[in-house]
Order: sequence, then structure tokens, then C-alpha cells
Amino acid sequence: MTCAVIFGGTGFIGTFFAEHLESVGSFNKVYLFDLEPLDIKTSEFRRTLVRRLHNTEIIIGDVRDSISWEPLEDVTLIANFAAVHREPGHEDFEYFETNLSGAENVCAWAEKVGCNNIIFTSSISPYGPSEAQKTEKSTPVPTTAYGGSKLTAEKIHQIWLARDENIRHLVIVRPGVVFGPGEGGNVSRLIKAVIGRYFFYMGNRGTRKAGTYVKELCMAMWWVLEWQTEKGQHLTLFNMSMNPGPSIQEYVQTICKIAKIQRNVPSIPYPLLLTVAYVIEIIAGPLKIKHPFSPVRIRKMVRSNNTLPAHLVEIGYSYKYTLETALADWKSMCPKEWQ
Repeated sequence: MTCAVIFGGTGFIGTFFAEHLESVGSFNKVYLFDLEPLDIKTSEFRRTLVRRLHNTEIIIGDVRDSISWEPLEDVTLIANFAAVHREPGHEDFEYFETNLSGAENVCAWAEKVGCNNIIFTSSISPYGPSEAQKTEKSTPVPTTAYGGSKLTAEKIHQIWLARDENIRHLVIVRPGVVFGPGEGGNVSRLIKAVIGRYFFYMGNRGTRKAGTYVKELCMAMWWVLEWQTEKGQHLTLFNMSMNPGPSIQEYVQTICKIAKIQRNVPSIPYPLLLTVAYVIEIIAGPLKIKHPFSPVRIRKMVRSNNTLPAHLVEIGYSYKYTLETALADWKSMCPKEWQ
């Protein structure tokens, strides 16, 4: 009897990866280990998705602490998706506290249960902001606590691999923005802004944003692990994005096409919109009012994340989704998020 354990398993990527593992049928049980249960705070779509899964069990636990729980089955795969990742939203120490301690405790647990296969989701944040194209050969220059914590967590997993690299396998994926049903992140906000007529260009029509559909990410991670094992290799680090990452204008135009709407999106000078965002933040912050006009997010919208999946293309991965088919699939699965 074998099982897979997904740390951060009730999160956005975790629930979709659990569904993917069930579809490949390689495990008798899939455990979703997470600090957060599936409750009213979780998107309705994700709750429904997990309820549909067979042979899946939720284990409540905190990767920041030493992990004492052990399943009855042999653990043959660990997927470590547990992370503090939203920017803005956390103090600098919180990224390191969770992302480093989590990496150390998950790797120690892998040693304890004798699991030789780990998939770890990092991020493109270690590359740092730049208009230049980035590939896996580019030197990481993280400029945020999140990017720095993710780069360090990669090294912690690589140390685990090095302790017995003849039999262990490690896949590290650096995805761009991951979008899809139940995401509630950047692309969800963009869809709502475009449909709701409060999205504006600010000199960023051509700004490229590396991104991937959550189902594509899950398929690629599993495919790379199988490819690596077949080739007798033990470490793969790859960027995950559409190739190339779409521009902001391409995202907007495709959203309009899938939503079957017409929008003449106006352009507003970036300094003006940033000033308005700061004013809103000053008013809304003390009142704890949530709003989509964070100055941090406004600044991110004009910066390219032009990260290319060079290694994935080189080893022959065949993409299933384009931006259009990904958004169409999202809308068909969860039309409420497109209203």
C-alpha cells in the first residue's frame, strides 16, 4: 500500500494536484496535510473539488513544527506546496518563518518515513524584478523576503537530495502566476476588474507576465518527475509558464473573448493611478477595508515577469492549454467566478 502526501494540500495548487494524482491512479491514498481545514473561508469550488475525491484524507498540522504524524501506508511521494506567499499581506519574518522551517521539517519527515521523491514548488520571485528574459540559467537576485525565502528553501531541499542522491529524486518548479478556479489571486482580480470596468492600462500593455494554468502545472510536475526517473536523473529545476508569458493586453483581450464582452480599456498615467492607490490605502487601511488598489499590486502590474520555461521546452514537454483554452476551461468549471 502506497500513498502520496501533499503539504499545503488544502490550498489552491494542492487540491488540484490531489485530483491529478487520483487521475493517474498510482497511489492507494492521498493525504492533504495543511494548517487550514476546508471550511467556510475556503472557496466553495475547492471544497467541492476535494469532496469529489476518493481515497483522500485531510490531516491538520503545521509545517513550522516538527511533524510527528505518520500514515499507515508507505510514502512514495511528497509534494511540498506549503508556503506563505501572498504579496502584499505578510511581514518579512513570516515568509522566512514558514518557508524555511517548512522546508526543513518536510525534508526531515521525508528522511523519517523513507520517502525518496519530493516535488517542491518554488517561485519565479528568486529571479527578482527585471525586464530581461529569465531562464533557469539566469542568476537569482531576489529583492523581497518572499523571493529570498523561496531560494533558500530550494537549497534546503537540495541538501536533502545530496544526502542520498543515488536513490532520491527532487523536482523544483518555479511557476509564474498560477491561475484557475478557486484561485482568488492576481488573475481572478484581473478578470473581475475587466468585467467590472475598473481595469485601466498604465503604459503596461506590453508588460509580460509569466503565468500558467493550475491544471497545466499539475500535469507538468508529474510529467517531469516521471521523465526524470526514466532518464536516471535525480534533480530537475524548471520554470513553469506559458511560452512566452502573455502580455497584459493579451490577458485582457482573452478575458473579454471568453467572457463574451467588449471593453475599450482606457489608459491612465501610472503616477496618477499609483497616487490614487496610496490615497485609498491611507483611508482603507485603518478601517481594515479590503480593496483591489494596493500600491504594491499597482507597481507589480507595470513590471515584467518575462520568465521563459526553457528547460521544459528543451526536454520535450507538450503543453495542453493555451491562454484561451485555459480561461475557457476555468469559466466552464466555475462560471460564478466570471460574473
